[in-house]
Amino acid sequence: MRESHPQAEIPLVDTTAAAFSMLLKYIYTGRVSLSNEKEEVLLDFLSLSNKYGFPELEDATSDYLCTILNINNVCMVYDVASLYSLAKLSNTCCLYMDRSAKAVLTSDGFLTVSKAALLSIVSRDSFAAPEKDIFLALVNWCKRNPDETHPEILQAVRLPLMSLTELLNVVRPAALLSADTILDAIKIRSESRDMELNYRGMLIPEENIATLKHGAQIITGELRASLLDGDTQNYDLDHGFSRHPIDDDCRSGICVKLGQPSIINHIRVLLWDRDSRSYSYYIEVSMDELDWIRVIDHSKYLCRSWQNLYFTPRVCSLALFLSEQSGIVRSRRAD
Repeated sequence: MRESHPQAEIPLVDTTAAAFSMLLKYIYTGRVSLSNEKEEVLLDFLSLSNKYGFPELEDATSDYLCTILNINNVCMVYDVASLYSLAKLSNTCCLYMDRSAKAVLTSDGFLTVSKAALLSIVSRDSFAAPEKDIFLALVNWCKRNPDETHPEILQAVRLPLMSLTELLNVVRPAALLSADTILDAIKIRSESRDMELNYRGMLIPEENIATLKHGAQIITGELRASLLDGDTQNYDLDHGFSRHPIDDDCRSGICVKLGQPSIINHIRVLLWDRDSRSYSYYIEVSMDELDWIRVIDHSKYLCRSWQNLYFTPRVCSLALFLSEQSGIVRSRRAD
């Protein structure tokens, strides 16, 4: 209650005059304008809304910040959102950064983000920038923030995903990681199955990524365009479906190459259902078309029509559908 004393002056050291003036205006009028303010003022205003217990103001400011995200401010906004556990704003920032990962790494905002927010960003499987770019960006962040613990920061780099040339010509000259750490990465890379490596991949929730829009293509199979056209209603014996002949070794299937490495955990398949035939099949995924992991195995079942298939999330760039029953498999993929 110091304000009740004569000539009392109370310093507010954790905010700016502009942000506090906005809060005072809201307290006395019930209104405030956000559209003409700079991001820094809006973030201070958001902090005050949280500190003084104005949840409706906090929500409104968060919603507005979601609409003005760009490469230059998204790291700064995420820093504040994660500090105050603002789930919606944090998730929106993460989705934005995931889809523009390489640009985020070279932005000025990335260099000023807090250590906690930095590690949260680059540790995400869906932050799918090249590992070399992530390493160089973290090196720049360490130079800008010399008081932080650099080994802990650089542990976020997935060294086994880098090529031998990158490890020797980019990581080693930086002199921030020990020779043993680099050798361990080379050992893991050379001795592990490709699909056991901790790959990063694009995450596009609730959207069909096996489409021309997302750069997908069919690299094995017949009538390849039909699989990606999205029409699951108009098909018959002559058109509108992709298929593959069933051979003795069961390796002639329908292979979808995604536009980029992606995180998937759900596939929908429409098996040919215009007659009484049923099909047994399995689905495998891969990053390099050499090492395959089976994610769905219905080889012992007789299946028809729509198949809604869920499995443990995997980063992959190819998905292969194979049938193990005699006849011709005709299938369409919707999601």
